[in-house]
Amino acid sequence: MERKKTKKDTMKKNNDRDVKGKRPNVKIREMEIDDLAEVFHLGEVLFKAEKVPNLYRTWGEFEVVELFNSDSEFCLVAEARKKVVGFALGTTIEKSRSAWKYGHLIWLGIKPSYQRSGLGEKLLNRFVDLMLKNGVRMVLVDTEAENLPALFFFRKMGFVNPQQHIYLTLNLAAQQKSLKKKQKEESLNRRSHKT
Repeated sequence: MERKKTKKDTMKKNNDRDVKGKRPNVKIREMEIDDLAEVFHLGEVLFKAEKVPNLYRTWGEFEVVELFNSDSEFCLVAEARKKVVGFALGTTIEKSRSAWKYGHLIWLGIKPSYQRSGLGEKLLNRFVDLMLKNGVRMVLVDTEAENLPALFFFRKMGFVNPQQHIYLTLNLAAQQKSLKKKQKEESLNRRSHKT
């Protein structure tokens, strides 16, 4: 059953529009340290584990801070009314024995009320421009096979040759429990031999 929209919902949606009902101008710029919290919180909304349970990367503070610390020049934000409404976070990869330098767009996120407004295209185009300026010959993206809107978007933007990847997991909880038990036994044995 669909929830009835409240006045608060309407006001929230209209907060992203100016007096004439248009979205405010959006500025794409390099991410700054003061943007970390806003980017992280927007990502929490967009990349919930229950929405993308098979995602091999996990959204978290460490992920955002690590990308910013290592590749801040490849971290972009979209800003409207001094608020972050989108971001693109990526890196470059150089492989040994390869003359090519690769770009990897790791995260692309747009606030829901700004989705389907061309903002994703603007962020991606700016990211690609950065890659070109840094000698990158190919940009890689990945998404879940079931994420049809993302697949459509990336194909529309010129990405081709999708490859299906299979990610397997190994839960180490049982091994960790066994290791702790073994370490505890070894510790007790050392104590008993000392006395």
